[in-house]
Amino acid sequence: MSQEAKNPWTTSDERPHDLSMQEWWCLESFFKTIKDKKKWCIRAYFWECEKKSKKTLSIFDFSLFDLTKGNNIIYNTRRSELLEKAKDRFDIRYEDSFIQGEYPNYKMIFNDKKNDILLKVDSHADSLPHWIANEATNGWLPMGLGVFRYGFIPKNKITGTLHINNKVYKLRGHGYFEHVWGDFLYKNPLGTIFSFKKTFSTYINLIKWWHKNNKIKLPNSIVFSSENNPLSNDWAWAIFENGWTIFYGNILFWIMEGPATGILILSKDGRNYIEFGKIWFKYNKIRHSKEFDCVYPSDIEIIAQNKKEKLHLNFKMTTKSRELIERFPKNRHWIGLTVNETPGKIDGYYYNDKEKIKLKGYCKIEPHRQISRFGHNRLKVDFIYPPKGMGINSELISNYLKKKINMSIRLDKFPPIKFQIQKNV
Repeated sequence: MSQEAKNPWTTSDERPHDLSMQEWWCLESFFKTIKDKKKWCIRAYFWECEKKSKKTLSIFDFSLFDLTKGNNIIYNTRRSELLEKAKDRFDIRYEDSFIQGEYPNYKMIFNDKKNDILLKVDSHADSLPHWIANEATNGWLPMGLGVFRYGFIPKNKITGTLHINNKVYKLRGHGYFEHVWGDFLYKNPLGTIFSFKKTFSTYINLIKWWHKNNKIKLPNSIVFSSENNPLSNDWAWAIFENGWTIFYGNILFWIMEGPATGILILSKDGRNYIEFGKIWFKYNKIRHSKEFDCVYPSDIEIIAQNKKEKLHLNFKMTTKSRELIERFPKNRHWIGLTVNETPGKIDGYYYNDKEKIKLKGYCKIEPHRQISRFGHNRLKVDFIYPPKGMGINSELISNYLKKKINMSIRLDKFPPIKFQIQKNV
């Protein structure tokens, strides 16, 4: 008999961790305003960064996507020194915006004074919290030479009011809530060791978990890119029409198409979670950053497997992206960070040894890219196996070198090596 699922969060897990370098709380939601039946998507978060330094910074960020109009985005970012935090309960505030409560009930107010928008939300969790990579690390993930803990609640019932254009609309929908804290620096992720023992053990445990779920073998084809470095990731949350939820996070390790080094987490009932570690992914469509020489996916195809269960999914952006930019002018190698948040739709299938279920729903997609001075460079490698032959074909497209280089190494043909260089315009 399986053990009954229990809430893994404590009250201290919800509250601020003032000894950590970075910390944030974030709400993502799809909802409808009842009177006019319009569809909306929002993201709002409070973030404290560099808390151990003299440069402590707090950020309140708010994005509102009008899905009925398609590409209409309202957003605002405000910065100050510190968040206001209650000592005896979970209550964090940025001026007159706040998140407060205790699992499973939270009250939130987000006041975007710049655009004259006020969002009042009551959030009731319809699912248990979950720690990412719970089986491997109990929620701990590496970032460069640092480490952080990542917990989320994938399904929440959202009610409240949206005050916009001098009108008040009642709303209802579904939301996702996360809390993350730890010790790392986006500006210098490889420059500071906060806890070598913790970071090293986290990498080792994740490698062991990945190896347990994946047999190492050469694929037919694999694609790499410079912006898909280990400090970049693809993130997505989805809720299906049947009530199931998906969390997807992939730390990229330069791979643009091939085996994923991340995790996909499925919950069918909001209490039990299935962590998929064997994942193949590809980008069917890409978009270009407005500020940096880099690309990010707008259509991600995923095949994930856990024992007899299998998912084949497509995450597709359906509006233009809001691109958040952070520049690192003093860093010798990394020039900045870009996050492209976009609502979308998800469809696909779930399989097991008994049934095949069609899935359809909404998703939020947020590719994060840490950008180096080398810009966008892409390498595709095709492996040729008998009976078609024996060898490797590769294509390198380099914006940094401004070259396109094709190379073929064949053991079944003469000459065995072919090499071609062209200008990449």
